[in-house]
Amino acid sequence: MIRIGIAVALCLGAFSPVDSTSQTKALIPRASVINWSSVSDSCAVTLQKDFYNRRSHYYNNTNQGDTTFHYWPQAHALDVLTDAYLRTNNKQYVAQMNDWMVGVRIKNGNTFLNEYYDDMLWNALAMLRVYDATKDKKWLDETLTLWTDIKTAWNDTLGGGMAWRKGQRYYKNTPVNGPAIILAARLYQRLKRPDDLAWAKKVYAWQKKVLVDPATGLVYDGINQDNDGKLNTSWKFTYCQGVWIGGTLELYRITKDPAYLADATKTADFSLSDPTLTTNGLMRDEGKGDGGLFKGILVRYLTQLILEPSLSRAQQTRYADFLKHNAETLWLQGTARPQFAFGTFWQQPPTEGKTGLSTQLSGTMLMEAMALLTREHVY
Repeated sequence: MIRIGIAVALCLGAFSPVDSTSQTKALIPRASVINWSSVSDSCAVTLQKDFYNRRSHYYNNTNQGDTTFHYWPQAHALDVLTDAYLRTNNKQYVAQMNDWMVGVRIKNGNTFLNEYYDDMLWNALAMLRVYDATKDKKWLDETLTLWTDIKTAWNDTLGGGMAWRKGQRYYKNTPVNGPAIILAARLYQRLKRPDDLAWAKKVYAWQKKVLVDPATGLVYDGINQDNDGKLNTSWKFTYCQGVWIGGTLELYRITKDPAYLADATKTADFSLSDPTLTTNGLMRDEGKGDGGLFKGILVRYLTQLILEPSLSRAQQTRYADFLKHNAETLWLQGTARPQFAFGTFWQQPPTEGKTGLSTQLSGTMLMEAMALLTREHVY
């Protein structure tokens, strides 16, 4: 387990003082000198100190002691552990990942299988990243077990597509189909099984036809929720844009077909300009609970797009500046100190430092993204 005793040093190392004569002012970071790696260290400490359930080895629902277990945020907690390990090469993160595998499996009924296909996909994606980072085959084995079950989501209602959950097979949405494209494509890249690539292309073709607006690149949330064939055009979520960017980017990396990259950039451009997703350059407030994680998902896959060498310099600069503006705003205005807790709107800190796991994870993903982009010399 990561030592909590380093919290103060890490947090203070995350920024430089504005006025060395004022202790109060010294706690206000200056955007131009933010050390994103130190900020990310502080975020890792906060997650361990305020959210990690040391007895049962999973992450609590809030930093106020709510120990309610929610399956899908655990995957994103594992993802940020992987981010931290890749950034630091600290083996303590590997030990934490191994504890996570034991604890989350037990809390989920001694299995990683679940009623919700999208939740299983998030855990499969996170575990595949751990496999990439550690080469420990148990993580790949669990990923493949999940993938076998996830493929049963596909059915002929509405001409194909994956169902959101096992008990509602007529409802098809982006939260399952988008991550399925990413997982299938990544499995193909690692294992070279033709069937995985076929799955990625099949799911992509259905989603583009049914859930993506060809004029704008907006990715709709879902269709047929009430078994009436209707497309939900009122829900606009950063989450949906993020997973479509991620899936199309993975297919581009495999095929080098520019149409996939064009899909990714079209949706990215829409995400940065549509006022229902972004206002004054900041991603919208999508609330607590599940919604608290949505922005972090867009951040993760927009970061991968920024790192794509085929992206034009102008596009890379635009997307990178967008993330930097969001990160600086969150760190300077939306972070409660001394808790280092993040709010649902990145321009406003949470009241009394009280926040939920999903919201904290989104902010942590943003800070890790900044650290990664700095290491890759984007900034």
